[in-house]
Amino acid sequence: MNRIWNSVVGKLWITILLLVSFVLFIVTVLLLEFLGNYHSETVEEALNSEANMIANIFNEHDEVETSLEVIKDVLGPETNAVIAEEPYENSYYIHDGLNGDDTREKILNEPSFQKVFETSETVMKEMLLPSLTEENRLESYIVLANPLKTSEEQHGVVFIYQSLEVMDRTAERTTNIVFLSAFIALVLTTFFAFFLSSRITSPLRKIREGAFELAKGNFDTKVTASSSDEIGQLATAFNQMGRQLKHHVEVINQEKEQLSSILTSMADIVITFNQDRTILLSNPPAEKLLQQWIFKNGSSEAQPLPSEMLHMLDHVLDFEEEIEEELEIEGAYYAINFSPLYSGASIRGAVAVLHNMTEQHRLEKLREDFIANVSHELRTPIAMLQGYSEAILDDVGATEEERREMTKIIYEESQRMGRLVTDLLNLARMESGHMRLYKEIVQLNTAIERMTLKFSQIAKENDIQLLFETEIDDWAACDMDEDRIEQVMTNLIDNAIRHTPKGGQVVVRVENQEEYAKISINDNGVGISEKDLEFVFERFYKADKARTLGKGGTGLGLAIASNIIQAHEGKIYAESRMGQGTSFVFLLPLKKM
Repeated sequence: MNRIWNSVVGKLWITILLLVSFVLFIVTVLLLEFLGNYHSETVEEALNSEANMIANIFNEHDEVETSLEVIKDVLGPETNAVIAEEPYENSYYIHDGLNGDDTREKILNEPSFQKVFETSETVMKEMLLPSLTEENRLESYIVLANPLKTSEEQHGVVFIYQSLEVMDRTAERTTNIVFLSAFIALVLTTFFAFFLSSRITSPLRKIREGAFELAKGNFDTKVTASSSDEIGQLATAFNQMGRQLKHHVEVINQEKEQLSSILTSMADIVITFNQDRTILLSNPPAEKLLQQWIFKNGSSEAQPLPSEMLHMLDHVLDFEEEIEEELEIEGAYYAINFSPLYSGASIRGAVAVLHNMTEQHRLEKLREDFIANVSHELRTPIAMLQGYSEAILDDVGATEEERREMTKIIYEESQRMGRLVTDLLNLARMESGHMRLYKEIVQLNTAIERMTLKFSQIAKENDIQLLFETEIDDWAACDMDEDRIEQVMTNLIDNAIRHTPKGGQVVVRVENQEEYAKISINDNGVGISEKDLEFVFERFYKADKARTLGKGGTGLGLAIASNIIQAHEGKIYAESRMGQGTSFVFLLPLKKM
């Protein structure tokens, strides 16, 4: 029921019903009033006419019986008459019904009728008289008193009376007819209201259902335009709106996807801020960086942005100026560009673009260090070559043996320069990806033990105990370039022997670590300081003088070893404690048998 009241059909039906009911009510009241007045006037005219005729008949005929017969024919239905020749005296009467005596007595004794006996005036009065059909019940009558002879001073009077029940029955029949008409009008109005409303609301209901589908994102929804009126035009407009919405949404999605693809593929960090300094949008590199900052702050509730960026953001939002700076944040270098975002004439936020310059700074530092180290490494042999060459040219050597010694030094320094250049070329070739590996399946224990035993004699000469230990099965194998791995082992064992004091110990150990073989070269020398440990695999980096014990190399061996292990999809690292020794460890993937 509530659904009907809230629908267009229900509202239209109620409106039409109220309108028809109001019109019928007004018409009924006016019609009853009109019929009542019309009936009263008709009755008065009829009674006057009949009274005049009765008076004329009675005056013209001498025989009373004949006059009464004529008068009965003249009187209308339900109309009675009383003829009084003298006041208060009943001479003749015509009464069809009960209570005739009481009725005549009340009429004759009515004071307002007495003047008719003396004047020519006609008097009409509505009175309560006994009923013609029931005992002890009064009814409303209309009574007309009309004089018989007007020439004499006192004359008779004809009283004609008629019950008003006729008028009431007429009004009742009229009211019933009106109510019947109202009921028929109500039924017809309801039928036509629902018929008309269904023709209106049915397409509107379809448009409503289509609108709900459109709100769900089904932009292919169509509404059938079954007419050419306003509702049909509305359906056509709805279909056009759906097509336009689908087109605009597709364009927006394409632009959104393009923007998302651009942001996702950008290596730079992009962060968009609202006016209230909250982060609105960020690309994957930005999210990764923010997570790192949150992790470093130790709480997810903390503000992830560093104070330097917050100051820049405040400046951009307050002064609407673009800022470009290069800052060091959390040990990394960033080129930061802050730009305001506008919505119309007002600023609605800011966008920050961060370019990580850490690698550029590191490469620049490596370049500077490389140039400095190469210059330093080449300066000594070049100076010695130049000095001894000049000495030989100037015949500084007094004896043949001294000149031979100078020539030997020149030869050794030239070999040293050759090794340095060879190492530089090898390292450059490895880092550029041009290193070629000749891999084959090699039994690990056999290969590592053979590479270790090569240094047995050198270890004895330096009074150092060289040991080989293994915890893996003899059948364990790796897919590797044996020559390159031997180059790594040679460099690491040679370093361990050279930096271990006499009486020390160097242990080569092979272990199993999940899917990798762990090879470690451990010595009990003086160790490497913690600040130097993270740089040992950099080019030309050397530990402090206390560790080298005056036995420096080119500084490229560990860098070459790191590149070889990485080319084998392994890992290499160093562990050390000052005064307790050093362990160089590299991992090689084991071959699955």
